[in-house]
Amino acid sequence: MTAGWSIKRERNRGDLLSALKFLSPNLVGFLVFTTLPVILSLGASFTNWDIRPGVPLHYVGLANFKEMIGEDDFYRFLYNTVFLMLGIPISIAGSLVLALILNQRLRGIVAFRTMFYIPTITSGVALYVMWKALYNPEFGFLNISLYWLIEHLGINGLRQGMHLAPITFDMLPKWHMDVTWAKPSLMLMGIWAGVGGGNMLLYLAGLSNIPVELYEAADLDGAAAWAKFRNVTWPQLAPTTFFVIIMSVIGGLQGGFDQARVMTNGGPAGATTTLGYYIYNKAFLEFRLGYACTVAWTMFAAILVITLINWRFGNRFVESAT
Repeated sequence: MTAGWSIKRERNRGDLLSALKFLSPNLVGFLVFTTLPVILSLGASFTNWDIRPGVPLHYVGLANFKEMIGEDDFYRFLYNTVFLMLGIPISIAGSLVLALILNQRLRGIVAFRTMFYIPTITSGVALYVMWKALYNPEFGFLNISLYWLIEHLGINGLRQGMHLAPITFDMLPKWHMDVTWAKPSLMLMGIWAGVGGGNMLLYLAGLSNIPVELYEAADLDGAAAWAKFRNVTWPQLAPTTFFVIIMSVIGGLQGGFDQARVMTNGGPAGATTTLGYYIYNKAFLEFRLGYACTVAWTMFAAILVITLINWRFGNRFVESAT
């Protein structure tokens, strides 16, 4: 008996060593390139780390945090970040509706699923350049289409009848170049990119896992389409919706850098600067790496707290729905 346990223990130890040998490249890479920089950034948040020559590095305690709390820009860019996240519910609802449509057993449905997913696998920079061209106030597709509609729907004629000045091409929105329209423009673009992306695939996977017997039972009860969605589809998709909300909120709090860098440079007047882009500016334009680490760790703490809250109340939603 003792000899048998000894042989089994030696075999398990051998398996463990073999597994560690195979995992060691990834494990070392994770420790060196992920864990170590994260730990160093936490330490840097308590320093005045500045990469400009002639600035000595020294410990400043909570000075960076106090400066961040007293800085108006931090709250303004936090507001921008939250504003852009207002599109998340619309994006999730759109993904669900699109998944329901693409879940139908129709000829060529796979091609349609691929077509809607293509923006997700396309380079983000290419998408932002495309939207920048669409939003161009002088020759962009949006303003040209709007002006065409105004002309052909007789809107200017109605305004003249009401003794109002006609709408000219110059009066149309300047989109990402205008302080008022800049955030809604980026939010609209985010909704477009999010509807047919990974959330749609998750909902399609969730729909394919719903037992057919539930729909057959609903048919026997004479349930209409809406009743089947409310009593079968939606409760069965509750775990998927919970996961989608969690990931979307995390992505929303972290997002905004790519769009701002490619389309607006955070402007006009900081209207599209999110906390992610703010960290970039502080670190690589003002060279205040210590302060940038402070903002980054504050973002991490905020994301952690919000995720824990979502997790606590989201679990109740899933349990009650299922």
